[in-house]
Amino acid sequence: MRTEQDSRGTIVNVSVIVPTYRRTKDLERCLAALDQQIRRADEVIVIAREDDHQTLDFLRERHAVQPDARLRIAHVTTPGVVAAYNRGIESATGDVLCFTDDDAAPHPDWVERIARAFGGDPALGGIGGRDNVHERGIILQGEKPLVGLVRWYGRMIGNHHIGHGGPREVQVLKGVNMAFRREAIGTLRFDPRLRGTGAQVHCELAFSLDVQRRGWTLIYDPALRVEHYPAPRSDEDQRHTFNDAAFYNASFNLRLIMCEYLTPPGRWAFVVYSTLIGNRADPGLVRAVTLALAGDGLALALHKWWVGVRAMRGAWQEATR
Repeated sequence: MRTEQDSRGTIVNVSVIVPTYRRTKDLERCLAALDQQIRRADEVIVIAREDDHQTLDFLRERHAVQPDARLRIAHVTTPGVVAAYNRGIESATGDVLCFTDDDAAPHPDWVERIARAFGGDPALGGIGGRDNVHERGIILQGEKPLVGLVRWYGRMIGNHHIGHGGPREVQVLKGVNMAFRREAIGTLRFDPRLRGTGAQVHCELAFSLDVQRRGWTLIYDPALRVEHYPAPRSDEDQRHTFNDAAFYNASFNLRLIMCEYLTPPGRWAFVVYSTLIGNRADPGLVRAVTLALAGDGLALALHKWWVGVRAMRGAWQEATR
């Protein structure tokens, strides 16, 4: 079993955690990419729901043809990626825990780069990289210098899929391509209060901020890459389609996180910012009107704004309990 040693001579074992649900073709591609790593993970843990017989049958058949002692299956009964991530943390034995999605294919040097990064920097709590997003037959293009940041008033900057340049310190990593030191995680778990039965949008935001708040460094390195093929979801949060429940869940999650993470002045500034401005995906009132004038439809734009207002109220109540 190959290992990496850090500057203090401590063995670094690497675990990879892959949540999955009814996407066997995507999972097959992901596992094939993990098999082709230059430095293979010491263990790969697939998190599957107990009622997902399609996935469990696929994994049994795969093992019969291609036995692999590194590959393990952990079962979960609660729907949603939060429960899956937490089951993975509790099941993994590695010093470094890597997370990727079943619809992603890490580059061959993915595990090697992660192990080298943690082995060379004892202050490193987490590292993530770029996901090349394949959408409708093309790879989304762009180059942004700012990645994974949260402004003092709660504005989020993502751009993980189009970040460029050298490694830099960030505040937020992206779930499809992230890894954390076991020591930095400790007893920390993904927040089960977050809404949703599938993707549970923004769960990695809360987790990243909590790791950083503990005094650990988070790094984004665009050279650490996965190919990302966003697949259909098996819950209410369907891509490119508006759903009232999914929109409320994502808005609630973001607002809950910001209500608890920001300073008191930042919290009130966030209330004003999200209610009046927001962004295209989660518009405030002014942006909703602007989007409506640009052709998005007044009724839908104002409905999104009103759902956001309701989500703010619900998140504030949850945060003050």
